Amino acid sequence: MKDRKIPLNLNCGLDLIGEVLYGKWKIRLLWFISQGHQRPSELQRKIPDASRRVLNIQLKELEEHDLVAKKIYPVVPPKVEYSLTAFGQTVIPVIAVLGNWGNENEERLRKLILNAQSITDGLEDEVIGR
Repeated sequence: MKDRKIPLNLNCGLDLIGEVLYGKWKIRLLWFISQGHQRPSELQRKIPDASRRVLNIQLKELEEHDLVAKKIYPVVPPKVEYSLTAFGQTVIPVIAVLGNWGNENEERLRKLILNAQSITDGLEDEVIGR
């Protein structure tokens, strides 16, 4: 696997959650699997900005953390489906609450994110002399 530059810090629940859910697409993968999108191709269609490789890596990590289960059917061509484990189902209400908070604060969050992005873009332009 990959070498860690920063040692694991698992001192509290937030550290543990960060270790398990860190990854740009993991929360979306869990949500979409909970909604019935189980095949890798379905998940790819739901998250078109993610590469197939990154989705596979993050699905594997979710599987290693016992949040999803992978079932491979013995057919040609191979058929793969993902489902939430009982443990994985326990995180869905938490994701729903986070999603609702994002929806309730959508305008404010979008403005803050876009403003921060424009500041970052301006700094990059200054550094390369545009």
